[in-house]
Amino acid sequence: MMTLFEKSFLHALMITGFVFIMMLVIEYINVLTKGLWQRELHSSRVKQYLLASFLGSTPGCLGAFATVALYSHRVITIGALVAAMIATSGDESFVMLSMFPKKAMFLFLILFVIGIAGGLLTDLLFGKRAINQSVCPQRFEFHEEETCQGILPWDAIRQQWEHCSMARGVLSITLMLFIFAIVTGRLGPPVWNWIRVTLLLASLVAVFIVSTVPEHFLEEHLWGHIAKVHVPRVFLWTLGALFLMHILVDQLHLEGWMQSNRLFLLLAACLIGIIPESGPHLIFTTLFAKSAIPFSILLASSIVQDGHGMLPLLAESRIDFIKVKGINFFVGLSVGLIGYWEGW
Repeated sequence: MMTLFEKSFLHALMITGFVFIMMLVIEYINVLTKGLWQRELHSSRVKQYLLASFLGSTPGCLGAFATVALYSHRVITIGALVAAMIATSGDESFVMLSMFPKKAMFLFLILFVIGIAGGLLTDLLFGKRAINQSVCPQRFEFHEEETCQGILPWDAIRQQWEHCSMARGVLSITLMLFIFAIVTGRLGPPVWNWIRVTLLLASLVAVFIVSTVPEHFLEEHLWGHIAKVHVPRVFLWTLGALFLMHILVDQLHLEGWMQSNRLFLLLAACLIGIIPESGPHLIFTTLFAKSAIPFSILLASSIVQDGHGMLPLLAESRIDFIKVKGINFFVGLSVGLIGYWEGW
């Protein structure tokens, strides 16, 4: 049992490290561009669906948060919001990329297409929602101190390191230890392949970002938002899902039961997908990585679940939250049943 736990722990550590690095890079690009994805949209509904589905397809919760913000400001329709939530996989997308990258990219492409179709049908069935930016006149703000305009001057970087904050020190040491574990083969693939090289290069980029960004960005975005909020939850849920998966598959040998009870697992995946939180859905991700469940169940789970991207909408409008979740559940279950009948 301890061997299983150690194996799960190391695997979860590698996945969480990759998730953290990808979140860090995306957050850096987002602030560097001053929220380019939040700028004024064209009035074309098709362009809204394309943009919303694209934002949803981007790994993590930022794209989903962006579409909720745009919807709450009446910039996009509820159909566009549905498109984004169908396309998004939340923080699980990072986990998929680390466990089965090629299949994950194929899944994201399918979700992107289904998201556009689901958004279009939603607006057709539920009527038009006019774009009315005057409903909420508040604009999105990006304060100058929150931006990162390239690399800071060397003198500024040197001064930051001379008065190194706890956040910068902890993040730097953690990333260096992660790099050491990758180089020595303790984490990641045992041989040098493209996955191991990608992990190393991404880690080096993360070290560069942590070393050069202004203190405000480091404290507010990287430390306060990613390291303290996302990383512990991702690690604990990943560890729990991996350990449970190893028990079910390696110890109890329930592959046969899962294969003969796909309809039950499909319904369970869709119901769990309603939970507006990252974590529980990792069970189906890890089961698919072990070939314990078919692609159709993972696809249905990915359609219904949206990580915690819907939590801001829950605060804005519980009615709209229920509508979007209900639509996504119907779409996910329908697509999953079609996949079940087709045998994929």
